[in-house]
Amino acid sequence: MAKTGTPIESVDVCVVGAGPSGLSAALVFAKQGFSTALIAPEVNHADGRTTALLQASIDLLDQIGVWDGLVLKTAPLARMRMIDDTGRLVRAPEVTFDSVELELDAFGYNILNTDLNAALEDEISKSDNILYINEIASSFNLGSECALIETASGRVIEASLLIAADGRNSSVREAAGIDVRRWSYPQVALVLNLEHERPHHNISTEFHTPTGPFTLVPLPGRASSLVCVENTEGADRLRGLNKDDLALELERRAHSILGKFKVASKPQTFPLSGMNAKALTANRVALVGETAHVFPPIGAQGLNLSLRDVAALGRVAAEARSKGADIGAPEALSNYERERKTDIVTRTGAVDLLNRSLLTDLLPLQVARSAGLYLADKVTPLRKLLMREGMAPGTKARTSFRIKRPAWPKRLGAR
Repeated sequence: MAKTGTPIESVDVCVVGAGPSGLSAALVFAKQGFSTALIAPEVNHADGRTTALLQASIDLLDQIGVWDGLVLKTAPLARMRMIDDTGRLVRAPEVTFDSVELELDAFGYNILNTDLNAALEDEISKSDNILYINEIASSFNLGSECALIETASGRVIEASLLIAADGRNSSVREAAGIDVRRWSYPQVALVLNLEHERPHHNISTEFHTPTGPFTLVPLPGRASSLVCVENTEGADRLRGLNKDDLALELERRAHSILGKFKVASKPQTFPLSGMNAKALTANRVALVGETAHVFPPIGAQGLNLSLRDVAALGRVAAEARSKGADIGAPEALSNYERERKTDIVTRTGAVDLLNRSLLTDLLPLQVARSAGLYLADKVTPLRKLLMREGMAPGTKARTSFRIKRPAWPKRLGAR
């Protein structure tokens, strides 16, 4: 740790990590009046991926003051369509979830991660309550009274609460002694953005294939983001194609529903894996985002789950402060763990089950998956329940949905 005599800078909260979860966490605590330090290298401005922001995430971004500046850079997801393209003996019916059934214009909005990160970073730069230290956090001393964090240059930060938002290989989590369970899949996600000749009509389409989902998510204009889940050999083959041949192959897999494709961003590949932390808290430490959970990019759940972590931790800290309690004490941390555990376990399990159901050749599992989608298509109360829970877990009524919309027509057509 730091040498004797090194000045200590004291804050209420220290966040380590500058992904969307870490940036959002810093803003949530700063907006609530907590003095906050953010320690991380440069914000990632080269991430070509997109995120479909669902209701709870939109609420959070609205509360921290960035949603108004982002909404016109997004594309609404008015309908979500699932198509069984496995070619197997037992196949599920096509299912379409329509936001109009919940009296909404959209389930959520798709945005480029670069735009989201830039907006969060810009809001942080305006805050007088955030000390942004553009360095690596090199060591941690987690005591019963406070957490001490030393940076690469030797600065020392003292905080009542240390938030680990430094990713799946978190150094904070390791210092806190929190173990994880990891697993892997025989799959790789190919991610890129496309332009196409036909309008998407704000419909997100997910083809279920034998190697995993092939998902097209609307972007502004005649463009969409793509997540194509393949086996390792298939992903390598796709990435080795030139842009024209890749566009033709992807159009074929999409059955030309959006017409001719043009590759609009550099293809990226990500081996699929999963991870769950065995605890969400330890001495003065709370995990959020991918320090706590990792799973395949299916069902628009990854970052949305992470931002629900951030929102819950902010609520727990505010409640502790209102009672005059220590925001990093065991009681507050246990309240956070209790609030988040069920959501994390159920979401991770559901995504894992859906992904594995596409890979299996076992007939009973194929029948079960098909029956489930059939019921979702035909049983209106079940379909509405799935839509509500997909957007905001635990929602009981339509009034819980408060998507702040841009000034465009209520029912959206071609863009």
